[in-house]
Amino acid sequence: MKKLLTAAALSAVLLTALTSCSAKTSSSQPTASERDVFAMDTFMTMKAYGDGAESALEAAEERIRELEAELSVTAQDSDIAHINRANGAEVEVSRDTALLVDAGGKYWVETDDALDIRVYPVLREWGFTTGEYHVPDEATIAELLRKVHSGDIAVSETSVQIPAEAEIDLGALAKGYTGDEIMAIFRDNGVTSALISLGGNVQALGSKPDGSDWRVGIKDPFSPDENMCVVSISDRAVVTSGNYERYFTGDDGKVYWHIIDPNDGYPADNGLVSVTVIGESGLRCDALSTALFVMGTDKAQNYLCEHTDVDAVLVTDDGRVLYTDGLSDSLEMKSGMPAEVIVRD
Repeated sequence: MKKLLTAAALSAVLLTALTSCSAKTSSSQPTASERDVFAMDTFMTMKAYGDGAESALEAAEERIRELEAELSVTAQDSDIAHINRANGAEVEVSRDTALLVDAGGKYWVETDDALDIRVYPVLREWGFTTGEYHVPDEATIAELLRKVHSGDIAVSETSVQIPAEAEIDLGALAKGYTGDEIMAIFRDNGVTSALISLGGNVQALGSKPDGSDWRVGIKDPFSPDENMCVVSISDRAVVTSGNYERYFTGDDGKVYWHIIDPNDGYPADNGLVSVTVIGESGLRCDALSTALFVMGTDKAQNYLCEHTDVDAVLVTDDGRVLYTDGLSDSLEMKSGMPAEVIVRD
């Protein structure tokens, strides 16, 4: 059962947490190596510290390119394109593709259909993958949803088979998985301190070189140029899904965003405008940031009370911030929005 505690009751706790933190200092800090990459239709930045940083960044960029070639829904020779064109036939795929398709099925079950990698035909119809934005008519959406729900996906370690009418997209999983892969490369190269941002998916390896936590800003969905809050992390991923990221205004004057509810085929409008998930796995945080957004305010809170391995910051469409109690000592509010804590038994 969820409980809410107002921010006023927590102000003393937050103040203590913010004023009692002390950073380790060193007379000789390692030099940062940095690299910028444009891939997966977004800008990515990577910063790593230590003697192995340069080789780690080189290997990380190669891995990003490899995953993009495998997982892109628009690249003609990707695994996903081959699966979507196979007309129901089994397709040989990479280990990465098979793993993520399997993960998509597991999150579909775990989130009670809130995350569905088969929703791609609907997403494309709205124009979010082509840039040709428009509001589909109800009959078109109903027909596309029939294809989305046309059958199950079969996955082995080296192959994927989907129903003939279905198409898949791993956009809700790919960047999170990529972040995890980069962290593994960094560790293999002896890097112990690093921070990456994959188009808003932020992930940290260890702490800063001086021993203090990384401080990651979470955008205000009502003023995206400003930070709503800052969360202090070490060895964590911070992934946000919001209605301000990709959207268009229809001829009817309404705003439509890219996070589609697979149950009705329309942009998810269930009380939330932003969801940030913080946890050890970039893949899990990526998947859940989308799923919780689709669930909406009440179901998302209930899910978080049942799954305490992640923390989250939810922003409601009426301007409230709800965050899990695991962040009570690491979250600093920057905006004037009222904040409440989801207390988990």
